[in-house]
Amino acid sequence: MSQTTLSPAKISHVLPDSLAKEIGFEAGDAIISINGTPLRDLIDYQFLCADEVLELEVLDTKGKKHQVEIEKEYDQDLGLEFETALFDGLIQCNNRCPFCFIDQQPPGKRKTLYFKDDDYRLSFLYGSYLTLTNLTENQWRRIEQMRLSPLYVSVHATEPDLRIRLLKNSRAGLILEQLKWFQTRELQIHAQIVVCPGINDGQHLEKTILDLVSFYQEDWPTVASIAVVPVGLTRFRPTDDPLIPVTPQKALEVITQVQTLQKRFYQQYQTNVVWLADEWFLIARKELPLEADYEDYPQIGNGVGSIRQFIKEFQRVAKKRLPESITPARHLSWVVGNAVEYAFEPLVKQLNQVAGLKIELLPLKSQYWGQEITVTGLLTGSDLLTGLVGKNLGQAILLPTVMLKHDEERFLDDLTVEEVSQKLNMPIYPVNGVEELLDICLLKTIYKN
Repeated sequence: MSQTTLSPAKISHVLPDSLAKEIGFEAGDAIISINGTPLRDLIDYQFLCADEVLELEVLDTKGKKHQVEIEKEYDQDLGLEFETALFDGLIQCNNRCPFCFIDQQPPGKRKTLYFKDDDYRLSFLYGSYLTLTNLTENQWRRIEQMRLSPLYVSVHATEPDLRIRLLKNSRAGLILEQLKWFQTRELQIHAQIVVCPGINDGQHLEKTILDLVSFYQEDWPTVASIAVVPVGLTRFRPTDDPLIPVTPQKALEVITQVQTLQKRFYQQYQTNVVWLADEWFLIARKELPLEADYEDYPQIGNGVGSIRQFIKEFQRVAKKRLPESITPARHLSWVVGNAVEYAFEPLVKQLNQVAGLKIELLPLKSQYWGQEITVTGLLTGSDLLTGLVGKNLGQAILLPTVMLKHDEERFLDDLTVEEVSQKLNMPIYPVNGVEELLDICLLKTIYKN
């Protein structure tokens, strides 16, 4: 594995009223070095900026180099944002996990959909998961020296032979030694286990959880939390793939197994330590845990408690904002994955208590991915075109932005919102969160078909 050549850190945005704006930085400028040190990534930038005197070597938009000296408070932010967090290239994954979503996509889509990262920097900065199998000695050393903690680690299994089988990488069997490395240095991780029925479930799942919890100490836990996630499969996965999907029966089995362990851990540590992703309850058509069960939501980025949190936020905002009636009357369709149908039905019922407002919940499965049970974030433009044909969609469609590429109205199948809107002859309103959902529901604008 190798990384690309170091590139200057290109600025994408200068925050208004910031120190950088006052100095004259512009989007398109790039920082080559700070105090003589080239920048590998956003971590270097943040570390080197934590000083009172900075000497920046800058490449401006015209290709000219400048030296810029800055005096500031120790913790004062410059106010710069960058095109990417990594200036020396992405560390790509050399595992061949059969359940990897990247390998379960059709060919011919945008290149970014096929990037397989296993980068410790992205794990530290954004909470993305890595396997630890791709780290070089220098990278291990940097994690220690810069105290890059917590990291988010895909464990899946702690039995060496089983983890090697799952990751198809001989280095995968070192996981327990690597956890001891974190423990010795008082660095933390958050762990995830993707459960593949018939492979790492049952007694293997229990052993993995118990092994990980052995690294939980009440004063300073090395393994701070564990998320148990169901494997997600698509019809594009390799034909020699031995994996089978999670059934409602299997989901109930895993829920029972993990909740039994949670009770045991809570008695010992006053915390659950391990949590189930929301998908288990959606697949099993079982009530989500209570809000208190998620504690401080340590794995919400992994889909653990995100729906419960959404429901809580909905109730909070709806209590303040929902009127008794609206004028003119409107009829809207709210498209979601069929996995959340059961959880969201009470919310729609509450919205429809507003006189003049009619919200239709349209739960879809993904024919594109070949899934009977689909989370909202995996619905594609093709799924909307297939699943909404012939339905009375009212005046407009409400579309959760989790279906779309970040900062771009494009689905996973590369169709755009505009293209789907034109083909359905229906306005589509992307919504990000409860406030935006209610904004559109309560607008006085009369939508046009």
